[in-house]
Amino acid sequence: MSMTDARAAAAPEPTPGGATARDRAKAERRAALLSAAARLFAERGFPRVSLDELGAAAGVSGPAVYKHFVSKQSVLAAILVEASEGLLAGGRAVIGAAGADARAALEGLVAFHVDFALSNADVIRVQDHDLDSLADDDRHAVRALQRQYVELWVDVLARLRPAEARVALRTRAHACFGLINSTPHSSRAGARVTRSILEAMALAALTA
Repeated sequence: MSMTDARAAAAPEPTPGGATARDRAKAERRAALLSAAARLFAERGFPRVSLDELGAAAGVSGPAVYKHFVSKQSVLAAILVEASEGLLAGGRAVIGAAGADARAALEGLVAFHVDFALSNADVIRVQDHDLDSLADDDRHAVRALQRQYVELWVDVLARLRPAEARVALRTRAHACFGLINSTPHSSRAGARVTRSILEAMALAALTA
């Protein structure tokens, strides 16, 4: 299943006069399916979850899943591609809002990524365990989006550390992601405390 096919199967049909109640209901069911799929894939792994189980977890029948996705693999593609697209778009928005203030841009990127990690622990686990289960073009799309996201961080770091090579700045960015992405799986300190700790440690690591 290609990314194009997955998108075509998953996207709601546009309506000339804007979203109707039916469109909104369809979008909500799709979101519920993706949330349930991320949870089940994170808990049990993509190969061990059936479409019937996915539908049941979202409150719909197995066959009803096909109204939104053409296959289980297209569900996985929607989870990972859309998460990567969201990170890239969000990172660009943060940098745009910071303008010429590189320090504010870096702090904004850290806060944004911490928020993503705390809100999407299941998606991070699915990315870690099941990326190789994607079709080749979907996997390449995820990787390309992720590389662009990393380069956003590298561009900001380069403004703060102009004498440092980009390869070293890239290492800093990846190390920061590793720190932020791993902690939500194990922290029991509560979201507010965890957020504060992660943001402080990430900024210290990036600027050390």
